[in-house]
Amino acid sequence: MSDAEKKAILDYMASKKGKTKHYFNELCKALPDMKMRQVKKIINQLVEEGSLTFWSSGSTTLYMLPGTQADLDKEEKGRGD
Repeated sequence: MSDAEKKAILDYMASKKGKTKHYFNELCKALPDMKMRQVKKIINQLVEEGSLTFWSSGSTTLYMLPGTQADLDKEEKGRGD
């Protein structure tokens, strides 16, 4: 897994302004010529490295850039008031 492939995923996520969480299928669009299984391995490696984090609702897993969790926590607290 090359650094260029990792960068493509991170750049794709950063380019989606206003969107903090991404489905796996959306991230596959960053590397359209690659099989989904290969993309999944790259995403998992990015999570292990700390370049990505994941959020799970229990039935759905979404991926986000680090630091986004703090923004989500603030957003959820604002809704609960």
